[in-house]
Amino acid sequence: MIGLIILPVILLILPGNYFDTGNSMCISVIFLDRNCFGCGMTKAIQHLIHLDFTVAYSFNKLSFIVLPLLVIAYIKELRKLFSFF
Repeated sequence: MIGLIILPVILLILPGNYFDTGNSMCISVIFLDRNCFGCGMTKAIQHLIHLDFTVAYSFNKLSFIVLPLLVIAYIKELRKLFSFF
């Protein structure tokens, strides 16, 4: 429960370029040397959280669809969690 509340705060505190360095862990990149539809999503979402739209778009165009869906799912989970109290 506490992790569900603390995670967004941590992502806001971290700088927008925190996840920009490092090797890809995507199986598609490792074995086929090709990007999949999810490649760069973490980086793009982190940049979107910090309102850096152009960099987010360059990492993954689908992040503009995924972030609102994540926010909706997060809100639903919070409602479900706090409806018991």
